[in-house]
Amino acid sequence: MGGVVSGILIVSAVIFVGYLCAGLRILGPEVQGALTRTAYYVTNPALLFTVVAGSDIPAALGTDAPLALLSAAIVGLLYALASFLFFRRPVAETAVGAMASSYANANNIGIPVSLYAVGTAQHVAPVLLVQLLVLAPFYLTVMALASGSRLSWKKTLLTPFANPMIIASALGVVVALTGWDAPDVLQKPVDMLAGGAVPMVLLAFGLSLAGRAPLQKDDGRVETLVATFLKIAGMPAVVWVLGRFVFGLEGQHLLASVIMAALPTAQNVFLFASPYGRGMTVARDVILCTTVLSVGALVGVAWLVG
Repeated sequence: MGGVVSGILIVSAVIFVGYLCAGLRILGPEVQGALTRTAYYVTNPALLFTVVAGSDIPAALGTDAPLALLSAAIVGLLYALASFLFFRRPVAETAVGAMASSYANANNIGIPVSLYAVGTAQHVAPVLLVQLLVLAPFYLTVMALASGSRLSWKKTLLTPFANPMIIASALGVVVALTGWDAPDVLQKPVDMLAGGAVPMVLLAFGLSLAGRAPLQKDDGRVETLVATFLKIAGMPAVVWVLGRFVFGLEGQHLLASVIMAALPTAQNVFLFASPYGRGMTVARDVILCTTVLSVGALVGVAWLVG
């Protein structure tokens, strides 16, 4: 279980640095916005391009990708139904909560956890591709349409393709399928920018935690708890049922799939919500709660399924 604990501790340490910088007033509130904008438009697209470009796209379209997509759709729909029936939240806030319920931290935590728990990280790539190429474009489009003014059909269709992270992911797919080997003069700058993506997002998230306690009554506490429960308990259960009885998985493959589902919510959910200013508190609190609870959840999954 060393990979579970170490992955969580690494991410938590960088978040704490951001929190500490804000508490000591080394970095002011304006820095958070600058970091999130830089990550959104520069470093995260560079990282997504490198991840997708190095993936085996045909292999990712096998069992793992359909399982990841179907389970994320079921969990997101469960949250959306709860939001519309009980929380009565607008579409943009509902989209952020649904994304927080089903969008796993497959890159930062999933890779080390998968390596230590099942001995391979091959099951991480399909989850990342589903999230980058399907879930992210869908939720970003919903948030953009729900947060803006009236849009034409043309603008509605073009909205997903105007997002820098979606553009970068699409270019990564082209590179992966064609097998093009970019020269160092092009690839090295992209790799340098990609290296700053994860710490930049984590620092921005840590800055957002300063001066404000999570789970406040007027900040969507019920929505946060529901999304946290769906991510930590609901999604692993859905993946186990689908994997075992629909896709016929067993042994190490089934364990790896359920572990991917039990990962905490990715910091990218907060990053995606930031430009629209919608659902940011719920996204922040769900990321925090699932990160804290995921250690027990992942250990429990490894014990029960393994």
